Amino acid sequence: MSTASPSQQKSKAKLHPEWLKVLGPEFDKPYMQELRGFLMQEKKLGKTIYPEGPKVFEAFNLTPFSKVKVVIIGQDPYHGENQAHGLSFSVKPGIGVPPSLVNIYKELKYDLGLEHPGHGFLESWAKQGVLLLNAVLTVEKGKAASHQKKGWEEFTDQAIMRLSEEREHLVFILWGSYAQKKGAYIDRSKHLVLESPHPSPLAAHRGFFGTRPFSQANRYLVTNDAKPVDWTLH
Repeated sequence: MSTASPSQQKSKAKLHPEWLKVLGPEFDKPYMQELRGFLMQEKKLGKTIYPEGPKVFEAFNLTPFSKVKVVIIGQDPYHGENQAHGLSFSVKPGIGVPPSLVNIYKELKYDLGLEHPGHGFLESWAKQGVLLLNAVLTVEKGKAASHQKKGWEEFTDQAIMRLSEEREHLVFILWGSYAQKKGAYIDRSKHLVLESPHPSPLAAHRGFFGTRPFSQANRYLVTNDAKPVDWTLH
């Protein structure tokens, strides 16, 4: 007979086994039960939630706990149709590149000489160990930040804390004040934390451009005997 709780059993199909081992107990805590109830109620009311269910934990599924090298923290999913697919800053193939990602690509070219790939699909980064983690994992269609303060922040705080505690020599890239609040959970004595203004058009010119986060991350990884990330997108 299985000893896993019903909530853990439900989540197994959606969350990578390594992350389920780390975060499984969270699914039984009151805040996650309240979050699940909120999401179920929103769907009963006919509201469209992004990303679709199987993609909610995509960042964890593409980047297992033991494979994480770099963490890039976003705020919440894109709320436009067909944009969000579970990775921060990334959009599905064939969808226009959002303004913040356009600026990330500008910095990528300045830093490493890499050209804009013509799309906004960042899955190849995730598969190399770049955890593209939004602080909030769902959003209502057309309503930015609509699922903030419903419980997701506590869940993603736990993910960051466990990475900080149980792994060594990771790179955390925190763009903007929202992401930088998560820095409180990171042990800077054993990880590299790179902070700058957000790449959005409203903030990028206040100090995002010229920070060279991609080359800094790779130098740190190589110094600590880890394979650098190939930031090229095809």
